[in-house]
Amino acid sequence: MNLRTVTLSILLFLALVLSSGCFYVVDPGERGVRVTLGNMEDQFIPPGWGLKLPLITEIRRVNVQQDTREMAAECFSSDLQQINIHLKVLYRIPETSVVSVLRDYAGTPFEKLIQPRIQEATKEVTALKTAADIVKTREHIKTSALQSARAKIGELLVIEDLVIEDVALSKELENAIEAKMVQQQEAEKAIFRMQQAKTDAETLIIKAKADAESIRIQGEALQSAPKLVELKMVEKWNGVAPQVVGSGSNILLPLGKGQ
Repeated sequence: MNLRTVTLSILLFLALVLSSGCFYVVDPGERGVRVTLGNMEDQFIPPGWGLKLPLITEIRRVNVQQDTREMAAECFSSDLQQINIHLKVLYRIPETSVVSVLRDYAGTPFEKLIQPRIQEATKEVTALKTAADIVKTREHIKTSALQSARAKIGELLVIEDLVIEDVALSKELENAIEAKMVQQQEAEKAIFRMQQAKTDAETLIIKAKADAESIRIQGEALQSAPKLVELKMVEKWNGVAPQVVGSGSNILLPLGKGQ
């Protein structure tokens, strides 16, 4: 192999390398940013293919699809109890922020921006509630922390949702909260029993008043119509004469046909 052949082979290899470096592809779900000799353009590149200067221009890609990351926040309640909250953060980078995120956060804003802001927001919310309230109002804690985090981050990123996976307490604190909840339940049961007893007593009083009023009305009716008793007896008579046998009493036999 002579020198000319070697030279042509080297030139052909370099040409292939350079030609392959002239093309780029940005996948769906990504946005690209053109960087030429360290200078970053202000406009992002949409998905698709294009041409660039080999060895001089670089295409940096940023994922704009929704991402999910896990994190933890060590918080203190208003009664100075330490609480560890485990969270899931659902977020995405809007395409209008691609260049800013790449320039300021190297394309990965979670550790530098999202995580500190969510930790700060969660600590602010939990500091206003007791440990027992934090356990019982997880949805409220999540909603308040999400609103606060969105306000702190602004429009640079979109925080889609915040999920509280676990609220970890010390064993002593868990036992104390459980004992308090049991006491509250017992107190509520006692109040219910008192209210039920009061209702039953009021019902008995109402019934007794009604019975007394009924007796009074019947007494007045008897006074105004003495024959009413005889009328009632006649109405209830079954057609058979009563039999009464006793000292000083007459013998009453049933009326009927003789045999």
